[in-house]
Amino acid sequence: MENNVEAIALTGSTPDFSAWGMFWGADIIVQMVMIMLVAASVWSWAIIFEKVRRMKRVVKAADAFEEDFWSGNSLEDVYNREKDQPGHPMARVFVAAMREWQRSVSGAGGGKLGLHDRLARVMRVTTNREMDKLESGTGFLATVGSTAPFVGLFGTVWGIMNSFQSIALSSNTSLAVVAPGIAEALLATGLGLIAAIPAVIAYNKLTNEMNRYAVRIEGFSDEFHAILSREMERRSE
Repeated sequence: MENNVEAIALTGSTPDFSAWGMFWGADIIVQMVMIMLVAASVWSWAIIFEKVRRMKRVVKAADAFEEDFWSGNSLEDVYNREKDQPGHPMARVFVAAMREWQRSVSGAGGGKLGLHDRLARVMRVTTNREMDKLESGTGFLATVGSTAPFVGLFGTVWGIMNSFQSIALSSNTSLAVVAPGIAEALLATGLGLIAAIPAVIAYNKLTNEMNRYAVRIEGFSDEFHAILSREMERRSE
């Protein structure tokens, strides 16, 4: 940036106000800030696309699974279809509960005593584990959304500080000398906002969708637990 200011002051040449030109004209610290913000933005978009695709996939799979589950087929039939490769969280909760149920009924898993608590615990643990997997990566979006504007602001402050130092050394305060350095510094703030705004929007949207999906799994777990409880009571009669 200092070289740019001195060159403009001495030659009167027209500065390059393109994003690429302002990047190369910026101070090394500002350049590092810009690179970091661009990398954070690219990684955020990668997470956003992956999570959006995954949420669509698991919701569609849950719709198909619930349709099959409530279609009147026996639990054993549904379990036999899902037990080898449960492909989504709801199916994994179902398979984990059915395995505990079958072990308990057969006497290999502690018998029927405390079966209610074990089923509830198995489904709760499986749900938490699956939701943790589903939510992995969204924390990065929250971090980018909350810190990127401040990182960009740091780059701007640093750039403006260097710009004014160069102006003082050149003893030239014309707008033609000041504008390029200020523009280069403000680019860092712009990049910070470009990285932060999509990350915040996506984080809020994905969090809401995941919360709804978690509530859906919890509701299924309660209904399935009630079904198994009734079956246990019927067998104990």
